[in-house]
Amino acid sequence: MSYDTLLYAHSGGVTAVINATAAAVITAAREQVERVGRILAAHRGIGGVLREDLIDTAAFDAVALERLARTPGGAFGSCRFDLPRDDGGAVMDRLFAVFDAHRVGWLLYNGGNGSMDAVARLQAEARRRAHPLQCIGVPKTVDNDIVGTDCCPGFGSAAKYLATSMLEAGLDIASMVGAKGSVFVMEVMGRNTGWLAASTALAARGDPDCPPHIVLVPEVAFDEDAFLARVQAVTERLGYCAITVSEGIHRADGSLILEKSRDPRGYVQLGGAGSAVARMIHTRLGYKHHWAIPDYMQRAGAHLLSATDHEQALAVGRAAVEYAMEGRGGAMPAIRRLQDAPYRWDVVPVDTAPIANLERSLPAEFVAADGLHVTPAACDYIRPLIAGEFAQPTVDGLPDYRDFVLPRVDRRLPAWRT
Repeated sequence: MSYDTLLYAHSGGVTAVINATAAAVITAAREQVERVGRILAAHRGIGGVLREDLIDTAAFDAVALERLARTPGGAFGSCRFDLPRDDGGAVMDRLFAVFDAHRVGWLLYNGGNGSMDAVARLQAEARRRAHPLQCIGVPKTVDNDIVGTDCCPGFGSAAKYLATSMLEAGLDIASMVGAKGSVFVMEVMGRNTGWLAASTALAARGDPDCPPHIVLVPEVAFDEDAFLARVQAVTERLGYCAITVSEGIHRADGSLILEKSRDPRGYVQLGGAGSAVARMIHTRLGYKHHWAIPDYMQRAGAHLLSATDHEQALAVGRAAVEYAMEGRGGAMPAIRRLQDAPYRWDVVPVDTAPIANLERSLPAEFVAADGLHVTPAACDYIRPLIAGEFAQPTVDGLPDYRDFVLPRVDRRLPAWRT
């Protein structure tokens, strides 16, 4: 039996450019006319593979692929699903049964740290079973925390959105300074790492009097007294203070500033750190306060795509197909920075096994000594990743985002029972 099907899947939180990677994968795979027979996509990630809910990408013509490459969200759906380690092999058996039923010889899994663990484990299992599957990890995450790559597709556009938001909000609040002083707090994503929070520092353009005046990241324990003293000093000098807060900031004892909820598996959904900090300021200092959470907007803002980010998302998709054809199972195309100014980069393969489930934190030299901001070195690193504009076609003044036709492949196995 010829295993000539290439299967692609999203995993985890989507980004403004993950569909660009999908479009690049489909385009590059179609060029392999002598090796690749069918190109399928799983509906909602690895969960779709288990359910045998597969999409035939042949429905995407050149026009649809071009539109896919500039559309945010995950066109094929995504999921948060960790391969269990104590299921007696039932999940692995089912996955490989689906691979066999549809002659899947290549699986390209587009995700973050946990997804790279899945890639490494699936590849190891394929080798154990003497199965022809080649599993390739494809990096993406707005958190920018995958080890082994200089940056992650999705981060640059989210960083551009957040830096722009802080810049514009700063102009607004500076225009409305009153006698009592006012504070603006923006809470951004970042459970364990402060890359997105750090990106807002670009809005200040090196001027300490420009927002954000304070940047709080999870890499540094939150010191309430030192923080409030800085807020007061800035507000007395300027009449206002703008603050960026990572959702995962915590105290010295490890406790979160605010924990939103915890699911039955123990997964914590964070939220409310920004409002907690804003209320703290109002209670202790009496300033007028506003707070905002960009939430999904920061990772879905394709109207403000970074051209660099878009180009890198395409590049890792193309490289992933190349690695698959070369039999580099267990590899991930990583972005390598060659030069800062002018910015130059390329894509190289890295093994997913050593980097699986690891998180890349802000380096110590990127965090200010007092823990209340980031350094110029952080801005120098991030700046080229938000560079360049990507013009979006519009319809009636809105970006031209439309639904895609997603024809399903006929199921060949009994329904999956969880």
